[in-house]
Amino acid sequence: MKYGFVIDNRKCIGCHACTTACKSEHNVPVGVNRTWVKQVEKGEFPDSRRLFSVMRCNHCTDAPCVEICPTEALFVREDGIVDFDKDRCIGCKSCMQACPYDALYIDPETSTAAKCNYCAHRIDVGLEPACVNVCPEHAIISGDMEDAGSEIAQLLARQAVKVRKPEKGTQPNLFYIDADEASLNPSATANTGEYLWNSQTKGVGHFAKEAEKLAFSNGDVIAAVLEANNQYTNAGEVAKNGPKKSIDVLMGKEARRVYDTPNKGILWGWEVSGYVWTKAISAGVLLVLFLATFFRDAVPTAATQWWAYGLGLVFLSLTGLLLVMDLDQPKRFLYVLLRPHWGSWLVKGGYTITIYGGLLTLLLAGLFFGWESLNEIATWVTAAVAVVVAVYTAFLFGQAKGRDFWQSPTLAIHMLVHSFMAGAAALALVALLTNDSLGWTDFLATVMAVGIGVNLLTMLVELTMTHPTVAAHEVVKMITRGRYAMTFYLGAVLLGNIIPLVLLLMGGSQLMIALSGVMVLVGIYFTEKIWVEAPQRISLS
Repeated sequence: MKYGFVIDNRKCIGCHACTTACKSEHNVPVGVNRTWVKQVEKGEFPDSRRLFSVMRCNHCTDAPCVEICPTEALFVREDGIVDFDKDRCIGCKSCMQACPYDALYIDPETSTAAKCNYCAHRIDVGLEPACVNVCPEHAIISGDMEDAGSEIAQLLARQAVKVRKPEKGTQPNLFYIDADEASLNPSATANTGEYLWNSQTKGVGHFAKEAEKLAFSNGDVIAAVLEANNQYTNAGEVAKNGPKKSIDVLMGKEARRVYDTPNKGILWGWEVSGYVWTKAISAGVLLVLFLATFFRDAVPTAATQWWAYGLGLVFLSLTGLLLVMDLDQPKRFLYVLLRPHWGSWLVKGGYTITIYGGLLTLLLAGLFFGWESLNEIATWVTAAVAVVVAVYTAFLFGQAKGRDFWQSPTLAIHMLVHSFMAGAAALALVALLTNDSLGWTDFLATVMAVGIGVNLLTMLVELTMTHPTVAAHEVVKMITRGRYAMTFYLGAVLLGNIIPLVLLLMGGSQLMIALSGVMVLVGIYFTEKIWVEAPQRISLS
């Protein structure tokens, strides 16, 4: 048994009865939708038409939201329905990042994730979903696709159907008859700004106050879409002249979006950027200390070791605090450890951070009691765990299949290099307070300089490699030419990499090396802020 949906666009009249029935059946609050009807206009009067596409959860066979959920709040039933348990949800918003179809939202009343669940409570008693019952044109067909005698199975056997974003490999079980790519593919149409039913721009949930329009104020995303699709030659002019010019360009014969679900804004905000930064410092101080064991002239004093282990614990605690702050259900943060779904990198990361904190505490105890032999063994184990702490977020972002830019194979290298840079920078500041040898500070300068070189090369690869999707291409445009360009070039590249690299290569005092470390730390934060935030400005529906 495997349930699915067919949307027959030959019959849909865009009446929104399905949206209304869904809201009524599940008490869905205003501002969020489990089911909605996206509308796209094509052509120019009088040769124009409006396309209607019912959007909702695709009940994927390989559901990325289920894979990334850390507490098994999302799960696949035996009949193929992707359902959820709000009582297990911690409000981490990982599922929203993982879903390529923008199907999930944070319920403003429960602060937990929700979506279409195929009206599972109705299915269990032999009824059809509410949207199917209410549709006046029978444009929504549900049923068991594995039952050859069912209407849905016969439609799938006879009709040519399409699914949304098949390249994601999720095997969606929501099929469209007579579908138009302009409606199914969000990159085929730009958000033209304010229009009827799209006036809500604040979103809901943890970041309701910070939620913003999808870069509309600068025209950046619109320009990226147009240039990526080679639809116009003046895409650069669009970004330069802003929204009015953007609308003028779009109001031609190309498709334009005129009705859609409200933008949810930035789901992972400064807390996530901050936690990636603090995590890099925490793991980095230990990794740099471990690396020093292979260089005879780079021997830190006992005071530096105390500082290193202490800083590791302090910044690890800040990491945990920021992670909890990001949750919409912070009181349930222990569910990650107590009700784990081991397929989620959020769980693997949570346990890794916990183990790392215990090992750092053991190293401090060994230093205090003089357990030299134990510390030698523990240092190797802690260094291995520190590597996982440094890079696990790259794999978590990789599970967020809705964000194409995060699928970069170099993201793990990006985060590991940042940890070495951050660790050396933090220890360079510590060196001002301790009596370490010149060989130690020179070692820190070398680690920072090499790290900066590798980091610049990594960013170059990430931003210049051939991006397979328009969405990833749009993010690169935002970073290099759009709203993040100034922060990227001045903050991340110049202040965080070029200037400190020049200072380090010139050589200098401990104070100069420490100053370079401060700039490196600032540059890492700017980079992480851009890398976390920019991909979330791409429309998924």
